Amino acid sequence: MPRLATPLSDAQVKRAKAGAKLVKLFDGHGLYLEVQPSGAKFWRFRYRQANGKETTITFGPYPEVSLADARDKRSEARRLLLEGMDPIQKREQARRESVRAIEYTFRKVAMEWLELKQKSWTPAYATNVTRRLEMDVFPDIGRLPIDEVTHRDLIDVFRKTEARGAHEIAKRNKAICRQIFSYAIQTGVATRNLLIDMNDVLQPVSTNNFPAIATDELPQFLEVLRSNEACMQPITRIGLRLLMLVFVRTSELIETPWSEIEEGKADWTIPWCRMKLGRRRLNPIKKDHFVPLSRQSLELLAQLRKITGGGKYLFPNMRDPQRPMSNNAFLKAIERMGYKGDMSGHGFRALAMSTIKEKLGYRHEVVDRQLAHVHGDKIARAYDRAEFIDERRVMMQDWADYIDSLTLPKRKTGIG
Repeated sequence: MPRLATPLSDAQVKRAKAGAKLVKLFDGHGLYLEVQPSGAKFWRFRYRQANGKETTITFGPYPEVSLADARDKRSEARRLLLEGMDPIQKREQARRESVRAIEYTFRKVAMEWLELKQKSWTPAYATNVTRRLEMDVFPDIGRLPIDEVTHRDLIDVFRKTEARGAHEIAKRNKAICRQIFSYAIQTGVATRNLLIDMNDVLQPVSTNNFPAIATDELPQFLEVLRSNEACMQPITRIGLRLLMLVFVRTSELIETPWSEIEEGKADWTIPWCRMKLGRRRLNPIKKDHFVPLSRQSLELLAQLRKITGGGKYLFPNMRDPQRPMSNNAFLKAIERMGYKGDMSGHGFRALAMSTIKEKLGYRHEVVDRQLAHVHGDKIARAYDRAEFIDERRVMMQDWADYIDSLTLPKRKTGIG
């Protein structure tokens, strides 16, 4: 039991003088002021641990720690003892947590998470995520202890990205930060994931469809294309017409190597790894895409082979033939035709879907297969494996013939 003592006064503490030996002035309930021969004064608290051993904890020096402060610390220590906790162990735990908080900054935890995740990512995706963190997130909160980052800190980060018009990037950064906080909780360096209930702080991202002309606008588009072809590079002219005939994604066409195209053969198979759904980081669909080639498509490919057939790609980059041409090459040509905002390379897919169904009478599922769309429902995808290959062959030729039929009388075919 602590020795009963008359509580100290501020004046007594202030006047306490040093002696040849340690001087102890007791305040009661285990708290006392220790005056050392040097004149230094320290507050100490004596108590018994759970095993019955008597020990002492220091509360700090006087006057930095006043009499009132020392009594508050004593009350807190006694409360801990009543709850079965040792004040010294509690202080050590707090010290370790403080050191850990300083050491485990948001940046440090994020880099640990990146190192772990990038083993299952493509190099390009890993580079992209790292760059977004370096540009948009680390400058503002990278140095903060991760468990001290606030909702306001994160909101400010995301809204700064929004302010420059990068709404989709802000949304992706928010998703990345949520994963980093989840990792931090699992590794014991954070106690809460601030992003879980952060649902309405960003502006909604509008999902605009790619510009595409309507079916009844196709004849006029073909006439404008014909009148502009003389001003186009030969591979651009051929590329636009091929894109219209086969209606694959622009990247799937311009990145095609000649090794995929067998001369004179009316079949073209795009490997799954070049398809949009095959490139997904998670759960890629490993399914090659079959493209029947119409007579008109084969004629265009024959023309193109004379121009670029000695290289790697059908549509090589003019500066570096070992790379494909820019994804914007066709878009710029369409803009020069006067269709900026009304048509795009991807728009040929929507145009083909609506026109083939409306004008040629083909079933939706047949055109859908040719567009390489898949069921969102995994179960439906597992059971629906119909490919309609024969029907698609006929459809692709009908589509090419239909385009030719829309060409003005002075022109025999639509292939140039």
